[in-house]
Amino acid sequence: MTSPLRETILAALNEVKDPIDGTGIVDKNMVQGIDINGENVTVMIGVDPERGPSLEDLRQSAERAVNSVNGVTTARVALTAERSGAAKSSQSPASQPDSRQSHGHDHAHKPASAGVGTRPAATPGSGQQPLDLGAIRSVVTVASGKGGVGKSTTAVNLALSLARQGLSVGLLDADIYGPSLPRMMGLRTAKPAHSKKKGKITPPSAFGVKIMSIGFMVDEEQPVIWRGPMAMGALEQLLRDTDWGELDVLVVDMPPGTGDIQLSMAQRVPVTGAVIVSTPQDIALLDARKGLNMFRKVNVPIFGLIENMSYYQCPNCGHVDHVFDHGGAHKAADELGVPFLGEIPLDLKIRLGADEGKPIIETDPDGAHSQAYANIARQIAVAIDEQVGPKAKPKKSLFPKISFR
Repeated sequence: MTSPLRETILAALNEVKDPIDGTGIVDKNMVQGIDINGENVTVMIGVDPERGPSLEDLRQSAERAVNSVNGVTTARVALTAERSGAAKSSQSPASQPDSRQSHGHDHAHKPASAGVGTRPAATPGSGQQPLDLGAIRSVVTVASGKGGVGKSTTAVNLALSLARQGLSVGLLDADIYGPSLPRMMGLRTAKPAHSKKKGKITPPSAFGVKIMSIGFMVDEEQPVIWRGPMAMGALEQLLRDTDWGELDVLVVDMPPGTGDIQLSMAQRVPVTGAVIVSTPQDIALLDARKGLNMFRKVNVPIFGLIENMSYYQCPNCGHVDHVFDHGGAHKAADELGVPFLGEIPLDLKIRLGADEGKPIIETDPDGAHSQAYANIARQIAVAIDEQVGPKAKPKKSLFPKISFR
């Protein structure tokens, strides 16, 4: 059984005609997935890769059609390229069960080479074109080979550190399945607003940083159960339809691992450089090496490796324990020939700040931990300048320049 809202959405989508033969896109089984979360709706439309670049008008028409449905507040429609001759689903969307789970096809994505500071070439035959990010000067991904190493906490505090150094900064949550930035930035109840620019939304801001996450559009406790193409389409929609304005750097909190989203980012986004986060133990470093080598294979520069949870220092007696070993990331960086950016300790204040939406960069900007993040951020800013050229008139940094050894 399908819900009345789903049936109304399908009827509205079928009024959108394929320009080739005038057939409704639902009748042609082009609608590959519909996700309904309250009043927020996401739709995936499967298209032939050769036609993909010419169907932006169809995508926009479908988005307007869904937005016109009573009960829909926000509609997002994305195109996903079907391989030529690929088998279509035997079920039409109207006959699929009404649930929070989307239905679509998984597709292999072959990474394309991306020159430093240039738009990466799309995969041959994929029908995909590089995303135009407008006035965003640089894109820095913060990645890890596995989960649980503090990647998102690191991304948040690095973004805030870059902002405190006078840069205009955006922060994108690319972890579609486990978005955490709304909570970590104290924006759990925030929602994007309509922009004055047609088809764009204005991202919420906190601590002087613009933030966009799928977490603003789905309930915090509601799982996002999407196949790969739908997740990648949603990520591209967040990038393309957000009115970022002029940014010196967009920091991207990547999902862990080396899957579809990482490859899609490298394929579709002009990534300036990648930062890899790891803890010191061998198993985390093994996965970190995989993540680093993935970026190398798609020609994304590696800005360096960060050792998170490097040590624990007792706040009472000052004794230092190396809970997860120590120095492994520095050694791995030397072996791999990439910069070692620094160590971040295992500390309760950092963890509490992340959970409470009060990053330590804001609550204790002069503390040793904040200065460690600031030192890493300075190195990243230098690496950005080396790749895309220096910023014309940098503002005065709010952090003193301190060298850590």
